[in-house]
Order: sequence, then C-alpha cells, then structure tokens
Amino acid sequence: MMSAPIEHIARSLRNTRHAKGLSQRELSVNSVVPQGHISRIENGAVDLRVSSLVAIARALDLELMLVPRGSVAAVRSISAGVETAATHDGATARRVRRELARLQDAVHHLPASLSSGTELTELGRLLRDLRRFRPASLDLPTIRRATQAVKALMRDPHSRDGVRRSFLQLRRLRDALAHGRTAGDSALSVRPAYTLDDDNDDDG
Repeated sequence: MMSAPIEHIARSLRNTRHAKGLSQRELSVNSVVPQGHISRIENGAVDLRVSSLVAIARALDLELMLVPRGSVAAVRSISAGVETAATHDGATARRVRRELARLQDAVHHLPASLSSGTELTELGRLLRDLRRFRPASLDLPTIRRATQAVKALMRDPHSRDGVRRSFLQLRRLRDALAHGRTAGDSALSVRPAYTLDDDNDDDG
C-alpha cells in the first residue's frame, strides 16, 4: 500500500493525463517511459522513481519543485484553478480529435468522381497540418461545418460551394495558428502559412 503523498502524486499524474486527453500509450511515447510502467505507477503497484516522475511530469507540462510548507495552501489553490482549465481543455481536445477523425473519414470515403478538385485534393494535407497544433486550440465549429459540407457533397454532387467555403475557413484557421493567433482571430486576414505547405513552390 503506497503512502498518502505518493498516492496523491500518482492520482495527479493520472488526472492530468486524462484532462489532456492522452492515453497511456501516447504518454509513454512522449515521456519515453514504458506504458506498463506508467500503468503500474498510476495504480500504485510500483515505487515511483524520481527519473520516471520527472520524465512523465515534463511530458504532461508539469514541473517538479520543492515548496516551503507555509506556501503549500497557496500553491494548491493556484493548482486547482489550473487543473480545472486543463480538464476543460482535455474535454475540448477529445471532441476536436473525434471531429477531425470524422472529417478525415468522410473525405476518405468520397467516391473518386467527387474527390477531384483543388479544395478536396488539398483538404487531406490541410488536416495533417491541423493535427500538428494543440487540439484544444482548434475551432471545433469550423471543423464540424467542414464535416457536414463533405457529407452534403456525398448526397448532392453539386454542393461543392459548401466544401469550398469550409476549406477556406480551415485554411484561415491553420494560417492563424501558424502565426501565433488564436482560433478566435482566424477570421482575420493572415499571411499563408508557407512553413506548413508548399503553396509558394511556383514562385521559383
């Protein structure tokens, strides 16, 4: 049976992983700590080594530090607010990942007769670009509209305008994030994210 402080640390690691929408496998890849070891740590079945704790904490954007006992209450209060925000971000990240998967699946299942065209040809690469950003920073309604537009195209081959509009919105979102803007600023005119694609290859 693990001690109360170790149990608290294990629970904090597990809760933070859940809040960020990460599986143990994804955390294992990010921290280079074996998935089985992470599972045993979270379940209190193994001694928590400092090296593993540091690696896992860094992969979860956590920092280890020694805090004066008199400051513990203040630190916990601040930490509680951060954890609440992280939980919200984690839920948003899971919804965004699911919607990106739906969009990718809809594009993948388009008949060959419908999948031609500049917007649809570029949409796959654009989706790969968006996956490079933190999911919680993406605009879920924009992605959802794109999914609906692609599905509408399956029902009506003449409804390409909706796909074209959604493609442009997603590209603006990608460009805004690439230049350090938030999703809320994505409607603004921004420079193309040439670092993410090859739109300027023709410029010689």
